[in-house]
Amino acid sequence: MTPILRYGLLGCGMMGQEHVRNLALLPGAAVTAILEPDAGMRAAALALSPGAAAVGTLAELLAAPIDALVIASPNHVHADQIAEIARRRPLPLMVEKPVCTSLAEARRLEAVGAKYPAPLWVAMEYRYMPPVARLIAEAEARTGGVRMLAIREHRYPFLHKVGAWNRFDRLTGGTLVEKCCHFFDLMCLILNDRPVRVFASAAQDVNHKSEAYDGAAPDVIDNAYVVLDFERGARAMLDLCMFAEGARFQEEIAATGPKARIEALVPGPSRFWPEALEAPPVAQVVFSPRDPRGPIVLDVPVDPALLAAGDHNGSTFYQHQRFAAAIRGAGPVEVGLADGLRAVRIGLAAQRSALTGRAVGLSEGRFRLD
Repeated sequence: MTPILRYGLLGCGMMGQEHVRNLALLPGAAVTAILEPDAGMRAAALALSPGAAAVGTLAELLAAPIDALVIASPNHVHADQIAEIARRRPLPLMVEKPVCTSLAEARRLEAVGAKYPAPLWVAMEYRYMPPVARLIAEAEARTGGVRMLAIREHRYPFLHKVGAWNRFDRLTGGTLVEKCCHFFDLMCLILNDRPVRVFASAAQDVNHKSEAYDGAAPDVIDNAYVVLDFERGARAMLDLCMFAEGARFQEEIAATGPKARIEALVPGPSRFWPEALEAPPVAQVVFSPRDPRGPIVLDVPVDPALLAAGDHNGSTFYQHQRFAAAIRGAGPVEVGLADGLRAVRIGLAAQRSALTGRAVGLSEGRFRLD
């Protein structure tokens, strides 16, 4: 009989609780220890996992009888926490994106990662959304080689989190890091290539403008266009709008080559779909060949239990399946530290481009992608 994997959770706010709910659905897994400083979030997490014990410090969490750790704390503490885990007890580790928030932290983590002896997985959930996973698997063959990749996310504003940490660039890394590292990761994965230049235009036009926290106004952008040029000539574009929660699909990804286009259409969280309307939409994959013309539309339904367990179209569960396999030595680490750091560097370069109005090179200088 396969032994149960015992998980510790570092941070049990909104995303941490999504991990707890999905681990409860995963055979052979149990959450046994939780570190969450906010009393309300801690109580909610313990209610979801009544067999877990609450601890007060990271040292206590690492001393607990656990086999793996999930970090779902605020972005700006990830780097220090990873470094402390590496120093004290380098367990198999899944860390929520972004893995860090600055170039200095990225350099520190490169050194940590070079010596980390256990699986270290960066939680890029979007790879594991069923329609996106199908697009990733089939894009190259269906299109005849992707030359243009467009990713649109039109969604709701940032939700309220403990201490409003997600309202400030200094704590998140900026929206193009916090939110969009997912998409830069997908671009590199789908194109299987290295980006060499990024240009971004972005602003905070609508959201959070009337808010203030300890006298400080939020400064996170809420809309952007970002274009990446890749080494072998392909191009990718991100269209982000965070005041568009009325859209039918939240993510729309289109990969186009000389033979065809393939699209993945992903609805937003079911809990946000208006009750007055029909049932929430089902995710789709659309094939649009040039010859013979005409789209082929395939529904990609997701188990309702997985949809209810989180806000990412079932992907958190599928990601944990693969992470558990990596822990047991039955599969690879599919999203490693290098992937997470690359996505952060691209996001930081895009933030810089949006600030300066200039394209930023990714093949040399401080944003270089090694």
